[in-house]
Amino acid sequence: MGFSLHVNRGKAIPPTQLWYKNHWEANYLIAGVIKVTDMTSGQEWVLGPGDLYQVGPNDRHLYEVLEDEHHLSIFCPSLWGDETHDEDGAYSESGPVPVTEQRMFVRHIEQMREAGREMLVANGQARVVRALTKTDGLGFSFSDVNFAAGATTKLWYKHHWETNYIISGTGQVKDLTTGESWKLEPDMTYNVGPKDRHQLSAETDLHLASVFCPPLEGTEQHDADGALEPSGPVPPGPPGY
Repeated sequence: MGFSLHVNRGKAIPPTQLWYKNHWEANYLIAGVIKVTDMTSGQEWVLGPGDLYQVGPNDRHLYEVLEDEHHLSIFCPSLWGDETHDEDGAYSESGPVPVTEQRMFVRHIEQMREAGREMLVANGQARVVRALTKTDGLGFSFSDVNFAAGATTKLWYKHHWETNYIISGTGQVKDLTTGESWKLEPDMTYNVGPKDRHQLSAETDLHLASVFCPPLEGTEQHDADGALEPSGPVPPGPPGY
């Protein structure tokens, strides 16, 4: 799908050196407190829920858990899944690395919302903050998405792959081709792509983290089919898809 998504939970640990020489990684903190330090500049950030930080080949950094935490991490190129960190705190190569001079940065979803970065999408059914977009050069985009209880929308991402992680709330996603449906609950993901006409329904207020590849420009609106306009080459997807 062009990226991999990982769900992490950790207890307090002292500073640990990491250096993703062969990847770009974005991290979204759902719970807890962590500290990250840029080992080149010495700049440090103490992060809480709603904070997003990005690191890549240019960023030797320290990672410290101050309070038990829960966060998502997205890697591009995608990990195979069985990697372990080497002596530099890196993972082995797993594909072509998007080329950009980007350095590590931190963004806060609520601050972005207050700055006017939130928009209505899906025919007014969802409020979304597109926190990482194509201009960030990471190979994927990341959005914080909220549906109100009772919202329902038909979607069809003809030109993208999308993974959604359920942060809170319950709902249902239905495959409109086969009629199969799945209950959505916290700590679950669902994945859709170019062949997947589907319907999303929120039983309660529903809070999602959404990752797209190719990355979104950031201003797209859903068309009559529930699609977003093309924004780059579409990865081939899972074998046999």
